[in-house]
Amino acid sequence: MKTFTLLRFIYGQYKRLIWLGAGLFLLVFLIWRITGSSRRTAADTMHWQFVEGYGIKFPTRYTLHGLDVSRHNRNINWDRVVAMNEGGVRMQFAFIKATEGATLGDPTFAKNWREAKRVGLRRGAYHFYHPTRDPLKQAANFIKRVSLKSGDMAPVLDFEVTNGVADDKIIADLHLFLDAIEAEYNIRPIIYTNPSLYKRFIKPNFDVYPLWIADYSKSDLDRYDADKLYIWQHNKSGWVHGIRGFVDLNTFVMDPDKVNDLCLD
Repeated sequence: MKTFTLLRFIYGQYKRLIWLGAGLFLLVFLIWRITGSSRRTAADTMHWQFVEGYGIKFPTRYTLHGLDVSRHNRNINWDRVVAMNEGGVRMQFAFIKATEGATLGDPTFAKNWREAKRVGLRRGAYHFYHPTRDPLKQAANFIKRVSLKSGDMAPVLDFEVTNGVADDKIIADLHLFLDAIEAEYNIRPIIYTNPSLYKRFIKPNFDVYPLWIADYSKSDLDRYDADKLYIWQHNKSGWVHGIRGFVDLNTFVMDPDKVNDLCLD
């Protein structure tokens, strides 16, 4: 009888352990599902939708889309660009390369600048920055070639390369360039960069400037300061009517009314 009672006790404890293990497994599973769902939801909030005419997916939770161009896009038919409306997506702003380094100008800038204005697109001009060149001469190069009018978007510093220059010199020189541009146009410049350079240079040193990020990861944007991230270049392989070859495509990620924060009065 004692043996039977002992066996019943052991069996009872065994059953409790089974139920406890099952409960723990269920709890872990539920936590995994919830956190996994949260991660999926964070990415899915972009509402990625393939738009056939452009040949890419767009984060359609946002409503303002645009492009950036340079001489590499050759001769552009801006009437066709502005007339394109595929899947409810149309181009509403354009950033146009103006200058590079201390002396170079984009040969297509003047025409693209004029045409973007004519067809009614919001327009902005950008400078491709070379860390090995004098920052004040680079600023002067841009200022000499770019005249901004009311409604134009703020000048853009395109910061993509380091060219082996020491970090502290890059930081100091970027400050010189940005200060010179802001003093000339009386508006804070936009900084365009990639995730690596953002983390290394921009976030710790230039977080007061509006950010335009080139990030093709199709993930959420939580890694960037939500108060400063205005524009997201999410794809560099789109198709746009009136332009031969691939085109960089961008989305304005703030509330649409805030686009005026980036424009000259």
